Amino acid sequence: MKTLNFFLVFFIIASGVFYFYFKTRQFRTSQVFPIRKKLFASQAGIYLGTLLFFFGINQLVLLNGSITYVVGALFILFGGYVIMYNFKASKHYKQFIDEETELNTN
Repeated sequence: MKTLNFFLVFFIIASGVFYFYFKTRQFRTSQVFPIRKKLFASQAGIYLGTLLFFFGINQLVLLNGSITYVVGALFILFGGYVIMYNFKASKHYKQFIDEETELNTN
């Protein structure tokens, strides 16, 4: 039980770190590259969703009670939705990165 909690906390912290990394890349990207900014925003959203997902699982592991199960399930469902939505957005924006770079270098 403690090892599972250790791994869940590790994944929560790692998700938070990656979220802030991609959010920082989004803000530091030049305004000349709007597609790249959207790509970094969607990648940050993926990690925000994983943070919510693992937090919900961690709550289910740690605490017992009907309210905990409902709140944990909401975190898991919302985190899964955020992951799927931003994964699709990231996949969409990746196909335009090369074109955007080519247009802005000429």
